Amino acid sequence: MSLDITRLIAFSGLSATQVQISVTSSNISNADTTGYTTKTANQTSSVTNGVGTGVTVTGITSTVDKLLLKSLIGATSELGAADTSNTYLTSLQKLYGSTSTSDSSSTGTSLANTLADLESALSSLASTPSSASLQSNAVSALNDVVSQLRETSSGIQKLRSNADKDIASSVDDVNKDLQQIANVNAEIKQVAASGQSTADLEDQRNTALQDVASKMNVSYFTASNGDLQVYTTSGQALVDSSAHTISYTTAANVSSSTSFGAISVNGVDITSQITSGDIGALVTLRDKTLPAAQSQLDQLAQQFTSALNSASNSASSVPPPTSLTGTTAVASTDALSATGTVHIAATDQSGNLVSYADLDLSSYATVGDLVTAINGISGLSASVDSNGHLTISATGSGNGVAINEMTSSVGSSGEGLSDYFGLNDIVTGTSAADIAVKSSFLSGSSELPLATLDSSSTLTVGSRVLSSGSATVVNNLYDTLTGSRSFASAGGLAESTGSFADYAATIVSDVASKASQASSAYTAKETAQSTYADSLSSQSGVNLDEESARLSTLQNKYSAASALIQAINTMYSALLNAVQSG
Repeated sequence: MSLDITRLIAFSGLSATQVQISVTSSNISNADTTGYTTKTANQTSSVTNGVGTGVTVTGITSTVDKLLLKSLIGATSELGAADTSNTYLTSLQKLYGSTSTSDSSSTGTSLANTLADLESALSSLASTPSSASLQSNAVSALNDVVSQLRETSSGIQKLRSNADKDIASSVDDVNKDLQQIANVNAEIKQVAASGQSTADLEDQRNTALQDVASKMNVSYFTASNGDLQVYTTSGQALVDSSAHTISYTTAANVSSSTSFGAISVNGVDITSQITSGDIGALVTLRDKTLPAAQSQLDQLAQQFTSALNSASNSASSVPPPTSLTGTTAVASTDALSATGTVHIAATDQSGNLVSYADLDLSSYATVGDLVTAINGISGLSASVDSNGHLTISATGSGNGVAINEMTSSVGSSGEGLSDYFGLNDIVTGTSAADIAVKSSFLSGSSELPLATLDSSSTLTVGSRVLSSGSATVVNNLYDTLTGSRSFASAGGLAESTGSFADYAATIVSDVASKASQASSAYTAKETAQSTYADSLSSQSGVNLDEESARLSTLQNKYSAASALIQAINTMYSALLNAVQSG
């Protein structure tokens, strides 16, 4: 072998080793870089006229198991969904307060405990119904219950609003990642055309793909031209020859009745195609999980309102209010489907009868007919106000209005007259969002209706027909609160029977169960994703021990190649000296 060929081999080895050292050093320095994979400088032997002339570096590549990467992408989507669900359901559970772990209701802050406090307040009031302080305590305990219902409802809608905003934020993140993938696709083609390595760019692209997957489940493949193409699970293109922007606009305000817009690409609604990842979980939480919780809360609030108002409408306060205004919206022309009789009376502040009448409700075809009949009672007037509410007022100075529902039955549910129109409601609202204690009770301008208008068939003007201090109405309120009643299926809960505290405890338990399941799911998905990530890292990630050992070997090879070149140079010098001296 000639010295020229020997030197050529030495120089090619030196050059190849120099490239390998550079690649190995880069591997070591990027060992902790997210998404970085081990790079290898591939080399091949050079042969000229059948004679080996050294080695040539043919390219720098990384080896990534495509099936393992696909498994990691899927696991990343599932983890993104599980993480988001766990976070939101933990927050939802906190809205409901903690459950008492002892016999003392004061040790818990859940709805069940607050209802137990109301039961206790009514029980105390029953022993001394005329006590102003005990009445105030009962009103305060009642207000605590409805306030907690409102606050919990508001919290649920706040979580829905947050989920809606988080969807928009995640969509923005996905759009940035999709654009990055499209940009890197173009860069990879340019770099490949110039004969340079695209391995680092492929790492960047895979990292962006994993970030997309954490936000939404996608399908993908690498096209023959080297482009990474990304699609929704139903085939809507997200990245092909370019990135397609996902569009979403958040709702201005969020309530239980809010309808949300679509997540779309090129005008196509893809909301239903996103079933996993952060966005998939947020859509499920916003549109299913949280509305289900709201539905359960509304069932409790509506039943609570109906039951307490049914009890309070059979009673009157002493002194009686100068006017009663209903809460049910009606019109004078509405048909009045009613039977039975009702006492309607005007009394003075002490509860002494001023005037009254027994009305046979089957005699009146419309609400207007009833209004006319009440106007025919001396000392009373009635009308349907501008809000569509029946109002009955005492016309005499200092007098008030009292009603005994007697045998009255109005509407399909057969409610008493006062209950049907909501004339003596103590709780207002139609859902957990707007439930409230009647403002006059909170301000102290009205007393709780704890007396009952005398039900005798004949009443005498001047006689006492309203007496305060009776425990009958209080006991009725207590029995209504603690007795067993039926609750319709709501938010995934089946039909059930029990007290209000029982149903509240069921709601709290259901939310706690969902939060626990979400936590367990998160742990399982985190483990699965971590397993795939570790496997991929083991297969294509940087092993510092191996790279350090390789670097040491390469440095020795570089030194050997350098020494060989020095030896060849020495031989050349000796040969030249010999020729010159000859």
